[in-house]
Amino acid sequence: MEDISRRSTSQGQKSVTSNSSWKVNKDYIFWCRKCNIPLLDGQCGICHEKCPSIELTQPGDIRFSSRHEQNIINDLMSGSFGANPLAGKPVLLNKIPGEDKTDEIIVDGIRFGILRFDMKELVFRLDLMIEGALALIGSGIHKKLIRISSHGRHLSGKAIDGSEILECSDDIKSGDTVLLTGKNLAGFGISYRDSSELKNPGKSLRIKKIDSKKIAFLSKNPSLDDIVRANAPYMKNLVRDAVNTIRGIANQREFRDSPVYVSFSGGKDSLTTLDLTRSALRGQIKVFFANTGIEFPETVEFVRRFCRENNIDLTEVEAKEAFFENLPSFGPPAKDFRWCCKICKLAPINTVIEECTRGGRKCITIDGKRKYESFIRSRIAPKEENPFIPGQVSVFPIRNWRAIEVWLYLYYRGLEYNPLYDLGFERVGCWLCPAELSAEYYRFKELHPELFKRWNDYLLEWAGEHGLSDAFIEHGFWRWKTLPPKMKRLAEELNIDTTLKSKKEEFGISVTGGVSPCKTGGYTIEGRLTGLMPYEVLNIAGILGESIFSEDLGLLLIRRDNSSIKVFSSGHISVNARSKEDALSLFENTAKQSIRVKKCTKCGVCLKVCPVGAVSIEPQLRIKKDCIRCGKCIKSCVVVKYSDYTSPSFDTAPFFIP
Repeated sequence: MEDISRRSTSQGQKSVTSNSSWKVNKDYIFWCRKCNIPLLDGQCGICHEKCPSIELTQPGDIRFSSRHEQNIINDLMSGSFGANPLAGKPVLLNKIPGEDKTDEIIVDGIRFGILRFDMKELVFRLDLMIEGALALIGSGIHKKLIRISSHGRHLSGKAIDGSEILECSDDIKSGDTVLLTGKNLAGFGISYRDSSELKNPGKSLRIKKIDSKKIAFLSKNPSLDDIVRANAPYMKNLVRDAVNTIRGIANQREFRDSPVYVSFSGGKDSLTTLDLTRSALRGQIKVFFANTGIEFPETVEFVRRFCRENNIDLTEVEAKEAFFENLPSFGPPAKDFRWCCKICKLAPINTVIEECTRGGRKCITIDGKRKYESFIRSRIAPKEENPFIPGQVSVFPIRNWRAIEVWLYLYYRGLEYNPLYDLGFERVGCWLCPAELSAEYYRFKELHPELFKRWNDYLLEWAGEHGLSDAFIEHGFWRWKTLPPKMKRLAEELNIDTTLKSKKEEFGISVTGGVSPCKTGGYTIEGRLTGLMPYEVLNIAGILGESIFSEDLGLLLIRRDNSSIKVFSSGHISVNARSKEDALSLFENTAKQSIRVKKCTKCGVCLKVCPVGAVSIEPQLRIKKDCIRCGKCIKSCVVVKYSDYTSPSFDTAPFFIP
């Protein structure tokens, strides 16, 4: 097979647009019907014919189906229709919006159906699309088949009376998806009755979609080598752009003497990035792997073995038990509450970057993030400076690649990849990650029942302490702090209460007196602090202002400009400022700093961002007198960022008196 990184473009071939001008979402692919091959460019690299495009539901991060997914499709097809005409064919899956794992099935250049994980029943379903139904009928499927007498193109969405059913197979049950044929028409629908009652008067089925088109499966089943070869001209340009991105940035004057690290998570994207970097740079590169302590065992083993067998210098930084040690303070992480990433990933990585950036040097990190992975990542630039780690510059050479392009690269290069992909996982990092789909979570249960039990038992106990049912955990609601509309609808349909009951905490801070005019001038707000003494607040007082502490009086006084904060040993807090807004802002800042003292995880991120070295975390968090109150440590603090979740009792809004 030809080297896709060297092969020249065929004469007359449609040119490939540079990565820099691509749309964020390429919502199409092409399909060569002659070779029956999915293409990323409009001209087949084998037969050189121009090929039609297929529109994809956005975001369009299409990929090859895994062995596990193929087995699921086979079981569903065989169970419903007695056969699986998709077997042996290249099946693509395009991720689309849904309650959980939801993929558009593309096969032989047609939109066959949708494979989805049903969050009510917690099982996979396959919903046909009209092209898939027509192809099944054309293939000679005779199970779940109904012939109707109705004709005309306006039957889609309509109910059919039993008197209009001419014949049906004897395997139909109420609720089944059925194939429909009629005079010059075919389609699919939902049966309201069993076969024995379908011809009785009354509504027997509802037609979902019906059409006069003829669609058939293609006869040729290409090999993986054929697919790679057909896409080689396109991939050549893609690889060249990625390699040039790495070389171009690494060779810039400010980075020429900088060490180059590759962030290797054990996933397909970082594996591709690692291989591209090794091809792009002649010098020795270093690879680091953040072992969070909750990585899939397969991922840890794969990273170590791959680097060992390929003579790669691997630095493995370990968080060890950091996740479970901090779990009592934060509770379970969520998609919108990912405290674990800073504590278990960013903090350990600091130890690597600290050596790299010593003496004010720059450190280049080659990263495999892609725009198609999430909305947040959709605007990543070719390079970014890390706001939390001064001196670290991240480069994203495959930011414009889709999953199918990553897989084509790995297949061509013959690279061993993480075995979890073939076992049905899209995410191969932390096994309890809230960003993991419920479909993957229950697949994880099958593969690692002991690890699953450890986490699920904790979740059930946590749910019980907060007045939530086991069903709240079972159906995956724990993965959000603020439920999205789709999960709110699901909760209503399942009649699951999602209201989190407050758990009595040893530590708390609350407003007791509201904002009111003070006789001596300005405005005052009163509050109460429990579980933290004035001498402990003194540790961070420097970031709030100049402080005086009287142990005899049990009073901490903090002054800044024309404002003051008083913290009494009784737990009473009094804040005075020139305006209502200033008083409320100062109280909120005092509250967040108190939370920071009480719940510091010692992740060390604040140490790196402080420009004057005024922060220490041993034996506990302390802000020294050198503090210039720039606020950088506050912005980087995971405890402050998620203070609304870690200390939900603190809510100033109801007490603001206009």
